Amino acid sequence: MEALLLFIILFACLLSGYPVAFVLAGVSILFGYLFFGEDLLRLIPLRIYGTMSNQILLAVPLFVYMGVMLEKSGIAERLLNTMSLLLGKVRGGLALSVILVGAMLAASTGIVGATVVTMGLLSLPVMLSKGYKPEVATGVIASSGTLGQIIPPSIVLILLGSVMNISVGDLFVAAVLPGLLLVTLYMLFILFMAAWKPAYVPKISKKELVRFKQGSTWKGIIRAFVLPFTLVLSVLGSIFAGIASPTEAAGVGAMMATLLTLMERKLSFGVMKAVMKETTYLTSMVFIILVGATAFGLVFREVEGDKVFIDFIQSVELSPYAFLAVVLIAVFIAGFFIDFIEIIFIFIPVVTPIFQMYDMDLLWVAILISINLQTSFLTPPFGFSLFYLKGVAPEGVTTAHLYRGILPYIIIQLFLMACIILFPELVTWLPSMSG
Repeated sequence: MEALLLFIILFACLLSGYPVAFVLAGVSILFGYLFFGEDLLRLIPLRIYGTMSNQILLAVPLFVYMGVMLEKSGIAERLLNTMSLLLGKVRGGLALSVILVGAMLAASTGIVGATVVTMGLLSLPVMLSKGYKPEVATGVIASSGTLGQIIPPSIVLILLGSVMNISVGDLFVAAVLPGLLLVTLYMLFILFMAAWKPAYVPKISKKELVRFKQGSTWKGIIRAFVLPFTLVLSVLGSIFAGIASPTEAAGVGAMMATLLTLMERKLSFGVMKAVMKETTYLTSMVFIILVGATAFGLVFREVEGDKVFIDFIQSVELSPYAFLAVVLIAVFIAGFFIDFIEIIFIFIPVVTPIFQMYDMDLLWVAILISINLQTSFLTPPFGFSLFYLKGVAPEGVTTAHLYRGILPYIIIQLFLMACIILFPELVTWLPSMSG
């Protein structure tokens, strides 16, 4: 009854609209004090300091800094322009370019909001001016912008690794193949649209292609690709080669992003100030939620909520796959209302012991949850990526355009999840090969 009461009070306070971090911490501390007295209040700071001293979490501010700095460098804009004109002869080449650049930014930043806003500002007006149907343009941008949820280095994977006690390096390796498959499925859908509804995905005109070839050199084209690849190689290459831990690689990425911005002559005091301010804001948001979630987790365990939950699951005799389905559906629905950070810190610590009881591969479960969280980012009516894109969309692009355009990509992601459930080797093969 105590565990149930804690959940009811917490859920009611969350629905009130009060900040999640303060709800988690405030309700947990008050509840713990009422039922366990001052002893629990002495224990909470020790638990919080123990959690915050986890070196893996140091990668969060470093990767956030790297993503924000890269956004200021202008590299994404040049990469998008170059790739779209290189694929200009292909029908739907601009949409294919958006997907590829979105994947590149995902592998460079891992920050969904920054990627969606950047791609929306750069490519949405261009796609609309070239004759793309609004639904097609918005769907491509929103879906490719959320690839940072699954393609490493991903903040989602770092937080999942910390909460589920899994190697972040293993998670990064395991996510590579599903991430590449998702990019491939997106591109195949665009090619299908080009064959089925050619008017929706037009080609770039011959005049523009001629103008591009006259104004471009191989040196400029190579430069557009080399700088992002250098950043990705320095981060992921050092992790996969075993040279650096994810935290150390995040430091390398932060330094490389700063150097690339300097090479582009975009680094200034104003840019550094803006990057530091945004990094501090995003990092503080993550960690204050983590503090509240740590207090909640401690109190939840003190009232034996995890034991009650396990006993309930055993009493209803759910099979492992039935329980997995329940968790994925619950996370998917929760993604309509709250951010992925809160979902990871509230839901995942509760269900992880059940997965361990069923002897399920936590690496495989974590990848499924990350793709599921990515899907919830896109799902109407509360998909966060849709809100990000609507905020920078030009006049004439309606919410209905966003909702209709994103549906095919949600289906694609659900299809990928089904494939991973049926064929776990899609996740486990690469980590086993890398040792």
